[in-house]
Amino acid sequence: MTQERTVSTPGRHLARDEPGASTTVIAQRAADGSRAILAGASAPGRSVRGLLLVTDAAAAVLAAASLTPLARDPLLLAAFAVLVQALYRNAGLYRLGHEQYLLEDCPALLGRTAAAWCVVVVAAAGLPAVHAIGPRAALLGCVTQTVLALLARALVHWRRRAALVRRPCTTLLVGPEQTALRVAAALQRHRASGIRVVGVVGDGAAERERTDGGPAVPVLTTPGDMRRAVIQNGVRRAIVLGSSSAAEYQAWLRSLAELRCEIWELDPEPSPYVPRPHRTVSHLAGYRCLPVAAPPFRVRPAKRALDLVVSALLLTLAGPVLLTCALWLRISEGPGVVFRQERIGKDGRPFTLLKFRTHRPADPIESATRWSVANEQDMSRFCRFLRRTSLDELLQLWNVFRGDMSLVGPRPERPYFVVQFGERYPGYSARHRVPTGITGLAQINGLRGDTSIEDRCRFDNAYIDNWSLWQDISILLRTATEFFRPTGS
Repeated sequence: MTQERTVSTPGRHLARDEPGASTTVIAQRAADGSRAILAGASAPGRSVRGLLLVTDAAAAVLAAASLTPLARDPLLLAAFAVLVQALYRNAGLYRLGHEQYLLEDCPALLGRTAAAWCVVVVAAAGLPAVHAIGPRAALLGCVTQTVLALLARALVHWRRRAALVRRPCTTLLVGPEQTALRVAAALQRHRASGIRVVGVVGDGAAERERTDGGPAVPVLTTPGDMRRAVIQNGVRRAIVLGSSSAAEYQAWLRSLAELRCEIWELDPEPSPYVPRPHRTVSHLAGYRCLPVAAPPFRVRPAKRALDLVVSALLLTLAGPVLLTCALWLRISEGPGVVFRQERIGKDGRPFTLLKFRTHRPADPIESATRWSVANEQDMSRFCRFLRRTSLDELLQLWNVFRGDMSLVGPRPERPYFVVQFGERYPGYSARHRVPTGITGLAQINGLRGDTSIEDRCRFDNAYIDNWSLWQDISILLRTATEFFRPTGS
């Protein structure tokens, strides 16, 4: 269990109006007053995949229902559609390239459809409630489904290619200016790639020489210029020319990742070396291109179930303790027992964190921007007890129950510090792939209070990369053994 200890500020913080102060945008206010993150480029891909899933299921159901006895049992029809989708997914038929055509799907689709119908024939023969399906009916059904699926996929791919040309993905190129301008010209000539370059991120040191007909794209040399270009143009993707591991690109990539841009790596020169097989390789206007951003962490149902069960149980058992603490604080400290503060959670979304109030900051600015709001000795004895035993954190179980947080995960921080830490420490932004937590791998390894943020990033990302349900359980058990140790957070 963690706390917000009152410790000295870890370094000078830049005010918003000071020179060099960060202007990174974490979230902007939407029309309804809520916070909204700039969307990445994955939403169109999800819609196309969903459309392919629907058309494939429809083709399977139509073929099976019209030509086989499966029409009498809707459950069997649904099971057949799910089987077809699983086989197609295994064959990679739902992975979308930049330019995709029907003929590329034919071999895999034909083979998986035939396999699905073989399974249906064998299953029908073994089920007494279903009439056997003869070879002729199975062959006719297989051919019918293949034709329907291919026609539907041809329409989907055609509409997607047309949409890419009409509404190309706004993109920034990151790399040497001369190389970036050459790549931008190639992408401009090849409109089918669906890419519109709106800027080149570079240091401005190179002499720019544009050939006739070359793209007139601005060169962005400062973080502020880059952020403005991302926001004003709705940039959804950043393409790094060369190796994304180059040290000079790391600061740019961290800022782009915070702005919710998809990051890809493009090889501007032909190379005989092939990337590792497990990485998705695509081609963009003939250039080898692959994603380098970490995939989003999917919240496993088992993790959420553990959160619900444990938080509900602890809220029930700790009810008398919570009531006692609230009454004591109300009597000794006055009104305003519950402390609410905006924190940043999964995918950069803000939420309101709940705690028992153990100190009253001078004003909201102090509460939001100072690492330390008071000396611990200025608090009452009971408030110091709450902090040292982490009892002031128990209200966060309600955040867990509501789904704002998880029991185990990186500790959430205030927006002001998320901006600063994201620029100073590599990997800090990657912590927001998962729901934030009450405790985590960093905390049980002693990284509490005024400890290294860089070390916390490393442990938090190690937890995410190696997540398992048992790891969550073991962290909770180790946290429980240290619950009443007066070590702070």
